[in-house]
Amino acid sequence: MSEFKIPVSLRWADFDPNLHLRHSVYYDFGATARTAFLMARGINAQLMAERHFGPVLLREEAVFRREVRPGDELFINVLVTKLRRDGSRFSFRHELTRADGTLCAVMNVDGGWIDTQRRKLTAPPPAVAEAMEQAARAEDFEWV
Repeated sequence: MSEFKIPVSLRWADFDPNLHLRHSVYYDFGATARTAFLMARGINAQLMAERHFGPVLLREEAVFRREVRPGDELFINVLVTKLRRDGSRFSFRHELTRADGTLCAVMNVDGGWIDTQRRKLTAPPPAVAEAMEQAARAEDFEWV
């Protein structure tokens, strides 16, 4: 259960005229990290289409700690903070850090899996629930 962390690339378009990272970009970084996290566990678009399920977010928040500037070398991680035993609901924490370890932002998301045919929340296939159970957990992880 090693931590899942990826580098973040900053683009000129990510900044406002004050060279301040736009707030919505933080959420984009989280979505990119979650997608990479799922794909690293074999949970990809093809599997989801074949099995008629996909992830949905129910809540998303960001807490901004330090300013991000052009040229910063950044990383974002994915830690599981909550899981239901059947895998139907999950919560992730993302920590956006500089290369020197400075914490720039913390994003928390709550989500679940949707049956894309019935359009209702559902438990994912057993292999998906097992993959989520094997992910790195936050220190405050809890079963819900």
